[in-house]
Amino acid sequence: MTKAPLFTPVLIGGAIILMLSFSVRASFGVFQIPIASEFGWPRAEFSLAIAIQNLAWGIGQPIFGALAERFGDRRAIIVGALMYAAGLVLSAFATAPWQHDLLEIAVGFGIAGTGFGVILAVVGRASSDENRSLALGIATAAGSAGQVFGAPVAEMLLGYFPWQSVFLIFAVVIMASLFALPMLRAPQRATRAELEESMGTVLKRAFKDPSYTLIFLGFFSCGYQLAFITAHFPAMVTEMCGAVDPTGMLAALGIETQSALGAIAISVIGLANIAGSIYAGWAGKRWSKKNLLALIYLGRTIAAAAFILLPMTPATVLIFSLVMGALWLATVPLTSGLVAYIYGLRYMGTLYGFVFLSHQIGAFLGVWLGGKLYDIYGDYTMVWWVGVGVGAFSAIVHLPVRERPMQAQSV
Repeated sequence: MTKAPLFTPVLIGGAIILMLSFSVRASFGVFQIPIASEFGWPRAEFSLAIAIQNLAWGIGQPIFGALAERFGDRRAIIVGALMYAAGLVLSAFATAPWQHDLLEIAVGFGIAGTGFGVILAVVGRASSDENRSLALGIATAAGSAGQVFGAPVAEMLLGYFPWQSVFLIFAVVIMASLFALPMLRAPQRATRAELEESMGTVLKRAFKDPSYTLIFLGFFSCGYQLAFITAHFPAMVTEMCGAVDPTGMLAALGIETQSALGAIAISVIGLANIAGSIYAGWAGKRWSKKNLLALIYLGRTIAAAAFILLPMTPATVLIFSLVMGALWLATVPLTSGLVAYIYGLRYMGTLYGFVFLSHQIGAFLGVWLGGKLYDIYGDYTMVWWVGVGVGAFSAIVHLPVRERPMQAQSV
């Protein structure tokens, strides 16, 4: 019997769209200081806009998942890309905080339409049973590949153009991702029983299942930690890290300031996460997904606590970025794979979309609290410790999850 290929056109096309979408999304933290400085805003103002973006992304995820399953994946992605690009273009002309807040809703919905919820569902349906977990890990790693160059490219472009022009350039990048759309032709791999069930029936069963609730709650801290770091870590490093040695290796590589180090830290996180996501996808086929998730959240908790307790130097920034990066999106193939394994493939996009809403509620709080508590206390220490606490919470709540197909549970 011929072995099913791992790298299909669907996986390659989905990876391209995720890479470009997440390269732009990962760059927003670099704009914190330029936008706040131009308008004289407190840090909480643009932080709120990014927080709203994350919340809109979470609200939009189950909506786009349902749209994709009702009207087709590619149509949902086109709508998402148009909203994403329109939000970026209009944000380039926004001069008031409320305008950025409103337009980031469009950006957030655009990310939902071009992000994990829709793309991973397509990849999951197109993959064979033996390849699904690893394929989800590779697609997730593609998002990290975008993060590798998103923040540094934004930092470089800001050296030549005003932030408004960089937003316009990024809008063109999002529209260019649609050239990969013809590759997304996923076969239907759901079982006959799944095809006969309505979306409402499947959702009702999942919402009544305590394991689904635990997965929902556990994904909260992932969003909190990732969104806070993406939005605030460059500024945190710029303001709190020790100076870069002008005679050291970093300076020789052109990283001479804390600002440049902050942008590179986001890139290092993304680079490490390419390996981490792929390994998580590979491991999810061999070991318990829920136990792997508990270990990942425990590792994040320990790494974050150690980082904030030690003096912040360029070395600790890079070490933390490597460790956190290896655990960064490793939760995504495991969480999406766990949802698909327990509840089936037919409505995977919608079911994962609702779980992802918890992720984005956490993201909203991580970004908003980051700016709010910074303005109150003058640094990020308090909000960082909150992240340590919610990480420990997520490690615990995954342990009772019943990792069995839903049909087996209902017998």
